[in-house]
Amino acid sequence: MTSPINAVLSIVARVLIAGIFLMSALGNKIPNFSGTAELMASKGIPAPQFMLVGAIAFLVLGGASVVLGYKTRYGASMLLVFLVLATYFFHNFWAIEDPQAMQKEMIQAMKNASLMGTMLLLVVNGPGAGSLDARRRPSGTEGDAAGGDA
Repeated sequence: MTSPINAVLSIVARVLIAGIFLMSALGNKIPNFSGTAELMASKGIPAPQFMLVGAIAFLVLGGASVVLGYKTRYGASMLLVFLVLATYFFHNFWAIEDPQAMQKEMIQAMKNASLMGTMLLLVVNGPGAGSLDARRRPSGTEGDAAGGDA
């Protein structure tokens, strides 16, 4: 049995983890849909409006999944895919010659790499206590104590 403090801390952690993705979709990409699609087109992304709708779906569904701890492994996988693609197309520091611009993009790429590691931890270990996944698991069943989605 997990303690209430573990549940609260797991919920806070999931909100902090997913906040960046939800704010990116709801506070930036949706309100600035045209500008974001134009930026994507300038980076060589094919069918930018279609791809942006997909990115927003991954951000919102993946972020909500992580926050709620519902089907967390799938949500974290969606966010992982988003991060890999966003890093490759938008933070390709290896292709930049200007040292300052290269350093800026390298920092962003490393931030994304850190978030990729976070998503991998969620995929491997599940959402932890205080999640809907943990509540769905009947007591006395085998499986990870972190309450993953079986």
